[in-house]
Amino acid sequence: MERSFAELVAEADAASVEGWDFSWLAGRATEERPSWGYQRAMSARLARAWAALDIQTGGGEVLAGAEKLPPVMVATESWAPNVAKATELLHPLGAVVVADADEPPLPFGDAAFDLVTSRHPVTVWWDEIARVLRPGGTYFSQQVGPASVFELVEYFLGPQPEEVRRARHPEDARRAAEAAGLEVTDLRAESLRTEFFDIGAVIYFLRKVVWMVPGFTVEQYRDCLRELDELIRAEGAFVAHTTRFLVEARRS
Repeated sequence: MERSFAELVAEADAASVEGWDFSWLAGRATEERPSWGYQRAMSARLARAWAALDIQTGGGEVLAGAEKLPPVMVATESWAPNVAKATELLHPLGAVVVADADEPPLPFGDAAFDLVTSRHPVTVWWDEIARVLRPGGTYFSQQVGPASVFELVEYFLGPQPEEVRRARHPEDARRAAEAAGLEVTDLRAESLRTEFFDIGAVIYFLRKVVWMVPGFTVEQYRDCLRELDELIRAEGAFVAHTTRFLVEARRS
């Protein structure tokens, strides 16, 4: 039997959004994956490293999926619930989790790591990344690109100005990395189809990815959610496009 708007809203609004695990969305939303396979590529680099740092690790789920961690493995995270979750998940694997505000400086000495990784960082402090990398060390990251899932963002917030739509452009990352003294050795970008199959999936996504619609609450957007619920029921899904880019940079 088809579930009502109220049932879907109540379920999604009560769901835990701790960590960076999106398994709650299984069967309710899909996102095409980038062709480069970030976790597999990250895992291969970690297996060759001696000392590595994973910045903004979230709940540690991505790092925990690596086949082999280096002898020295450190992860940073700023949000207290994620710090606790990442500690529980990563400590048994030999990784240390450091609670660290998402602002410079990183709490590590110069040239401390031969590999720095980060999946979907909110901010990137390129000068700090360059500082903690050893000569010859590498930064490897998958990041959110410009206007990602903006079909959904603009459904709630209306058309966004061009400077907002262009933010997080991969070429800006290249320039910032080079300005910090790093050599960009790989830079790739893709647009990926994303589908939401019920309004609960939309609510859960916006509660978890808080920067999409800042300050999002069900009560504030209830009328908009009801309209979107009707659209999804009529069309079968709400389609958006996620943008991702891969950047790898080396300290000379």
